[in-house]
Amino acid sequence: MEPGQLRSCLGRFATGVTVVSYTHDDQPRGATVNAFSSVSLDPPLILVSLARTSRACPLLQDRPFTVNVLSSRQIGVAMTFAGRPDQAAVIEWEHGRHAPRLRHTHATLECTPWRSYDGGDHVLYLGLVEAIAIRDSEPLLFYGGSFHRRGEGLDSSGRSTRGSTPIALPLQVEAMEELSREFVAGWI
Repeated sequence: MEPGQLRSCLGRFATGVTVVSYTHDDQPRGATVNAFSSVSLDPPLILVSLARTSRACPLLQDRPFTVNVLSSRQIGVAMTFAGRPDQAAVIEWEHGRHAPRLRHTHATLECTPWRSYDGGDHVLYLGLVEAIAIRDSEPLLFYGGSFHRRGEGLDSSGRSTRGSTPIALPLQVEAMEELSREFVAGWI
């Protein structure tokens, strides 16, 4: 199987968009990651997967981190932390109990390190969730190589609850194809 085929197949799974933030050299840092998952409610554990080649990967080892679930208004933030700086992006930090957090996110999960595992060309980091915050906003989604915002809810038969509005509405971003390759690389 060719990696491009697998990447294309994995791109059919819609995900949220997160920035994993941490402190390095007394400065807040972060990396855009869509390979994020819940693991356990008791104890409260989550998982993030970082490519071994990423700058953030070795810096997350044994370090508290925050998973910042981005809102649909934070495409520029996602681009910036994916290594494609957006001059219009406003990066605002807050002090968390354990790790820095981004402001104006959809949700945050502050974590202390639990375990890390070999994941082939990635490292899987499990974090013990110590604090959360939830905000009333629209999440930023990633699907099929593009950013999207949430569309309509579906009823039990799969029909839109708002008539003819599309299920997912793509958001226009320059250099999306190149960013998509980098962003989806977090999956494999």
